[in-house]
Amino acid sequence: MAVSKSLRLSEKWFNRGLWVVAVVFAGFLIGLGGVVVGDLPRVERQLSREDFIDSRQAAPARAAIGQAAVRSKDAQTRLDQASLGLAAAQHAYDEGRDTFDNWVATRRATGQSTQDAELVRRTRALDDLKNNVGVAQRAVDAQNQARLDAEQARQAQQARLDTLESEAEARLDAADRRVTLRVFLYRLAVTLPLLIVAGWLFVRQRKSPWWPFVWGFIFFALYAFFVELVPYLPSYGGYVRYIVGIVVTMLVGGYTIVALNRYLAQQKLIEAQPDRIRRDELGYDMALARLAKGVCPGCERPVDLKDAAVDFCPHCGIGLFDHCGSCTARKSAFSPFCPTCGAAAKAAGTGPQTVAV
Repeated sequence: MAVSKSLRLSEKWFNRGLWVVAVVFAGFLIGLGGVVVGDLPRVERQLSREDFIDSRQAAPARAAIGQAAVRSKDAQTRLDQASLGLAAAQHAYDEGRDTFDNWVATRRATGQSTQDAELVRRTRALDDLKNNVGVAQRAVDAQNQARLDAEQARQAQQARLDTLESEAEARLDAADRRVTLRVFLYRLAVTLPLLIVAGWLFVRQRKSPWWPFVWGFIFFALYAFFVELVPYLPSYGGYVRYIVGIVVTMLVGGYTIVALNRYLAQQKLIEAQPDRIRRDELGYDMALARLAKGVCPGCERPVDLKDAAVDFCPHCGIGLFDHCGSCTARKSAFSPFCPTCGAAAKAAGTGPQTVAV
């Protein structure tokens, strides 16, 4: 025969509504918890590299770098001007040289000795142009040297500053790790008590009349632990996370093993009790829920409930089916009324009835 469902239709909808209440309640708790946990890092002051650099050495180095940069820029400006002067002097010399060469060629062609004074004058003028090129070149070399000196001074000070900043960066990283650890401990101080309370509620109160709020709080505590805490667990190369994972797994696994052994021992004691006592301890809704899953309400082992010859559990002996005292129809031993004639069954705890047909 078909096994009826364990809950009334209205009761099912009420339960669904209560689960919605549990989820909504958990959502508000998660939102509030997220705000609280998100504000925890503000307890620590935001650190920067400047908090750890040696200012007594860094300040002179930065000042020297700035001064060297100014000198290098000034030298570059003067170098540009000197380069222009050198280019002009070289151009003037090249033109003067061409003119002198043409004039000398003309004089050789005419062979006029009266032009010797002119030759001397032109030679001196060409020498003056050559001297101008030399002066301009020395000016360019001087500005190149000034720019190189300024750049080398800047690089030396920059190297010194880089060393100071590297040391400060290392100290900043160490301080950040300490801050991260403290913030994690703040999160742990907030979330661990929630997880402990959630565990107590799960063990003691999950079936109480206030179970929607209990489950809402449990959802919130699990979210706070696995979302707001675990991702921020310091790694230290992975050692901490793996060790914590091993410890948590051992704790959960140990609790599960103990709970399983306790459950099996309790089931053995229950199965050794008389049928009436076991039936009283089961409860109507629990019995129907287990029957709906195709298992014995007493020992939770699979039973072929569709076999009309099966009236008792072959594993623990509890009565599953009996016959109505009014119409002798076969019915579930846990049903308070006969589904065929509607007559009330015997008082709970009298055990299954068998009536000759």
